[in-house]
Amino acid sequence: MLNRPAARSLRLVLIAAGLAQLAACASGSKAAKPEPASVNALYSQLDQASQNYETALQQTRAGDMQAAQKTLDGALDQLKDASARCGNTPGCDPQRFFSVFDHLLRLKDGSFIGDETPGEGEEDTGETSSVPVAAGQAGAAGSVPEVQRSVTLLRGHQLSELIAMNGPVKAALEMWLTQWRGNLMDAYVNYQYLRQEMWPKYQQEGLPEALLFGILAKESGGKVHAVSRSGAAGPLQFMYATGLRFGLSDQDGFDTRFDPSESARANAEYMDEQLKVFNDNLELTLAAYNGGEGRMKRLVGDDTSVSFYDPRIYGQVSQETRDYVPSVLAAAWLFLHPDSYNLRFPKVDGLTSTVTLKRTASISELTVCLGSANDMPDGWFRTLRNLNPKLDPQQEQPVGTALQVPKSLEQVYAVRCVNGPWPILAADLHNAVVPVFPDPPPAAVDPVVRYTVRRGDTLGSIVRNHVSCSSETQVARMNNLKFNHVKVGQVLKLPSCR
Repeated sequence: MLNRPAARSLRLVLIAAGLAQLAACASGSKAAKPEPASVNALYSQLDQASQNYETALQQTRAGDMQAAQKTLDGALDQLKDASARCGNTPGCDPQRFFSVFDHLLRLKDGSFIGDETPGEGEEDTGETSSVPVAAGQAGAAGSVPEVQRSVTLLRGHQLSELIAMNGPVKAALEMWLTQWRGNLMDAYVNYQYLRQEMWPKYQQEGLPEALLFGILAKESGGKVHAVSRSGAAGPLQFMYATGLRFGLSDQDGFDTRFDPSESARANAEYMDEQLKVFNDNLELTLAAYNGGEGRMKRLVGDDTSVSFYDPRIYGQVSQETRDYVPSVLAAAWLFLHPDSYNLRFPKVDGLTSTVTLKRTASISELTVCLGSANDMPDGWFRTLRNLNPKLDPQQEQPVGTALQVPKSLEQVYAVRCVNGPWPILAADLHNAVVPVFPDPPPAAVDPVVRYTVRRGDTLGSIVRNHVSCSSETQVARMNNLKFNHVKVGQVLKLPSCR
């Protein structure tokens, strides 16, 4: 059995050999068919990017982690530039670049550059580290080995190894980067303030943070009080019965599905349970969370190695579940690789603190007097609600009430919300009285309308143009018409479609 340094060296050599083979495959077809000089230049850039990864491995062996990381990032940038120019160069095959790019991203996730090997005599358990990620840095945690492990490691497997970059996942990536981009950004900001409540629960179960973010982004966008049409509730959208099974219940009138910490704990326990059932098949576990574990067990049977995208599974689940699984995985992938998709998550200091109210105020009033900030142009209403899930946002809280707020708002509260014009204005708006009147009785509706036949009209044209809720036969019967014949000037009764 190899000792740890020898095993680590062998792993690096194998990775280097794989990269060399990948580079050879990327350029090997050029001998069979000459390529234009412009294409060859781009393929050479592809080869150089792969060689740079081997350089990074050598720098790692030498212990120069900073240089290795720089080389690694430079190679990715080189690939992105070459692949972009490939799309505008006749004869260039972009798929070569995409395949290498995808593969190298997965190698980067493996933390083979920054991974710390346990010391001699220590056991590598494969568990995640308890070292926390600095607020706002979770999506770029690759430079910190302990963080990278806890962000990406799932039961000894790198999370990216479990995400198939297929058509559905690519389509979901496009949605998150286009139509859902605003939702993704909101989810990220919301998560940063909820992170200290939710992430420790995932750490305790050895689950990766990127997965937690992916589920949160798809389920609620980080809105703690979200409720679906089917009755799923909370930031991770538990159904009532499932919530009860994992300890989420009504406590003193508060549904703990809305508690970020409790919801994350229950979700982590659910994922841990179902990963065991489905033999660490993440796709099937996510499908069970969305579509029901009973249904997934019946579909899968004993073959837990089956892909979610196998027609036997994919063709039998609902469209919602077909969309859900790749959407969660795509959001998790972007959490890991934002820069590689031209995505910039906002920098958020998610630290929170407690303020004690010096005057009565509701969350709505506090939102008015606190105003907004450069990084929170929409104001603090959602954040305050998320951090204080048990409070009715319209209910004024008495002096002495302790509220959770972003730490950056401690001084802002003292300056703006204790004295001066802003709390007075906020209270005035909050206490505005809206007149209430009983609804007027519905107006009588004539069941029929009258139409005078004009020159050129036929019964068919009248029905098509004026009656969307009836047919020629019905109108003919209402007016005792013979052979559906109408005369100019004749007044017809037509059914009212209101």
